[in-house]
Amino acid sequence: MLNKTGLAYGRVWHLVDAKDKVLGKLAQRVGIALRGKYKPTFNPAVDTGDYVVVVNARHMALTGKKASQKKYWWHSGYPGGVTELKYNDFVEEHPTAPLKKAVYGMLPKNNLRKAQMSRLLIFADSDHPYEANILRSYEGAAAAAQAGTSSSSTSLAETLPSNEPPPTPAEVQKLAEQLKGMKVTNSSA
Repeated sequence: MLNKTGLAYGRVWHLVDAKDKVLGKLAQRVGIALRGKYKPTFNPAVDTGDYVVVVNARHMALTGKKASQKKYWWHSGYPGGVTELKYNDFVEEHPTAPLKKAVYGMLPKNNLRKAQMSRLLIFADSDHPYEANILRSYEGAAAAAQAGTSSSSTSLAETLPSNEPPPTPAEVQKLAEQLKGMKVTNSSA
């Protein structure tokens, strides 16, 4: 018999394609998945969030004139040590940093934030080593929704805000069988 509590706290891997997605809206969705707020077992004091793999972060969109006007700055701690870059220059130097900073700012400022951010894996282009771990695909279900067909992989955008009923025992059993043979890898490079 399966331990139902263990399955409820299991971590799911989400794949998100950031190409032409608005930075702030995407960061908000990713933050919800990292915290696990869409799960019925959510508790703000317990880390129940999922892994999120974001690809094509280099090709995100910004609304209005933010691409040329938004500024990122930091201070070295020494007098005159302010460094300031506009968004376009910042993306050229660090293609994944704008999304990482946006998600970091949207997570609660507590001791769980560092652990939640460690499960966010951002890649500038479409190549990533976690293909075997992905259970939910953002773009797969979004394309199926536009085509009017149902998809076996659930969209991160559709999963989080909806009030869907919890999975049936058969679906939980199927997920448990998928998770048994899965190898979880994490690169903190």
